[in-house]
Amino acid sequence: MTKLSHLDDKDQPLMVDVGDKAVTRRTAKAEAIVNLTKAVMSQFDGKDIQGKKGPVFHTAILAGIQAAKKTSDLIPLCHPLPLTKCHLQIDTVDDERVLVRSEVVTDGKTGVEMEALSAVSGAALTLYDMCKAITKGITIENIRLVEKTGGKSDYAA
Repeated sequence: MTKLSHLDDKDQPLMVDVGDKAVTRRTAKAEAIVNLTKAVMSQFDGKDIQGKKGPVFHTAILAGIQAAKKTSDLIPLCHPLPLTKCHLQIDTVDDERVLVRSEVVTDGKTGVEMEALSAVSGAALTLYDMCKAITKGITIENIRLVEKTGGKSDYAA
């Protein structure tokens, strides 16, 4: 059985020591599906949904970028990372759902998977928050890592 990297020999939590790792380009892509429902999507004008709090998709993208930047504040054992890129995109899937995608990059000693996942989570939660006045039936599904490069191993779903 593989030992969890965030536990010491006494099974106590620890922040992994990355001091001896090489600085490399690290990338990660993540995605989430948000079922906004037909009621919400009926207000989509082809570019965005205009809500009382402002443009919904644009605000969600900004929230996702902020979530990526604040990942180490949200996830206790994550290292704070200087991000060199954080890009979010929201595309319609059909008349009920949107796909939220993130791409995050750093030149560092540890990966940005958690930042990419935080980005889509923050954006998805913002979509919910801004649209919940229309319906509480919005669901967030399939938050997942799609790809990561750099470090010890690469990954593609």
